[in-house]
Amino acid sequence: MSEELQQELEQALTINEQFEALIAEADKLAIADFLNDQNISDVANLVYAYEEYEAQIIASLSIHRAASVFKILDLAEQKRIITELPPFKTAELLNELSADDRTDFLEELPSSVVRELIKLLNPEERKTTLSLLGYPENSVGRLMTPDYVWVYEHNTVAESIELIRRFGKDSETIDVIYVIDEDGNLVDDIKIRDIILSSPDKKINELIDGRVIVLHADDDQEVASDVFKMNNRVALPVVSKTEKLLGIVTIDDILWVATEEYSEDMQKIGGTEALDEPYLDTSVWKLFQKRVGWLVILFLGEMLTASVMQYFEEEIAKAVVLALFIPLIISSGGNTGSQASTLIIQALATGDVAITDWWRVFKREILSGLMLGTVLGVVGYFRILVWHSIFPNVYGDHYHLVGLTVGFTLLGIVLWGTLSGSMLPLALKKLGADPAVSSAPFVATLVDVTGLVIYFSVAYLFLQGILL
Repeated sequence: MSEELQQELEQALTINEQFEALIAEADKLAIADFLNDQNISDVANLVYAYEEYEAQIIASLSIHRAASVFKILDLAEQKRIITELPPFKTAELLNELSADDRTDFLEELPSSVVRELIKLLNPEERKTTLSLLGYPENSVGRLMTPDYVWVYEHNTVAESIELIRRFGKDSETIDVIYVIDEDGNLVDDIKIRDIILSSPDKKINELIDGRVIVLHADDDQEVASDVFKMNNRVALPVVSKTEKLLGIVTIDDILWVATEEYSEDMQKIGGTEALDEPYLDTSVWKLFQKRVGWLVILFLGEMLTASVMQYFEEEIAKAVVLALFIPLIISSGGNTGSQASTLIIQALATGDVAITDWWRVFKREILSGLMLGTVLGVVGYFRILVWHSIFPNVYGDHYHLVGLTVGFTLLGIVLWGTLSGSMLPLALKKLGADPAVSSAPFVATLVDVTGLVIYFSVAYLFLQGILL
């Protein structure tokens, strides 16, 4: 077969088909050459597609590319690969991973496993990893990497470029160079383009502007995400309480944090605890544990609805027609409350709304609640009128009063739902709790119970002495 024809055939086959053909031939060298020629994302897709060969795929790659693939895999795949690789390959892989990616992986494992894996690290990497693991969980310290390029204020541009050449290959990024003093305190950061475009004999202290933005090692990772978003940076320095430069955090780490936080918030909004693993990798028992707590709380909350109905039992007996609209009333309040809650939680997560904006939110939701409630109230009132014209005996002789009761109740409960749904996340944020806890089901349950009180209070107003 000619070389040109072979190339055409290879192009016609998908990556998966080519990989399957090489596996069938069992040619390890050919497999290694093939995998090392592919994009990192394509190799990751092969790992997901061929679980039985995932360890072989990683082992076949050059160690640098193996680390690049490993760090973008889901935790479940990472765990399986580490257990299947030979000890020497595991040691190679862990030592090749950047300090922040290695720490991110290790913090998800049981402590007994972490102890064994840390033994495989060389002394320098072990020291760095133990240092990062010593920071609080979900702190910036767990994210940072000590691999960066720094220069002194007194260095010239020529000296700085030489330092970048010597140490840049081991750095996470060289887009930004960090300036420190003799005590290791951060002075400023400088974009590498500003260094390259300056004359060789110019001093670094002539380039600094003092507008450095820093993160602290004990800051929450969400804080770091907000700082990156507001300042459009690819990397930020991390300092200690005494302003000593400890490391840097890069934008790729923050993107992973943002993705994880988004997933957790979505799960909490749905009325469940956040999952620690992908859904399909989470055992049924863990799913049960994550969901049952909130379901019990919501169930107990809904039992208050039965208590409220029992309290108004006489009124329902006198005017059975009122019971017909209970599902309509409570669902309308729950729906509007869930809408408002979801909007505010999302706005808090993206930084569009802060706690200090509570009064602005309150005023907007009053107007929104009145407008939405009016629309639903009018629809509810005319629905009763239309239904009475078709079935005259359904709502009795005082159908118009029943219609007014339903209409004004909808106005009140929708207004209450929007206010409850919007204010509860802000209140929880103020108290230091997670706003996502005020999930749609939780708000709906709250509004269900109070909605019945509103309903029967309005019914008294319109029907007292007539049906009640």
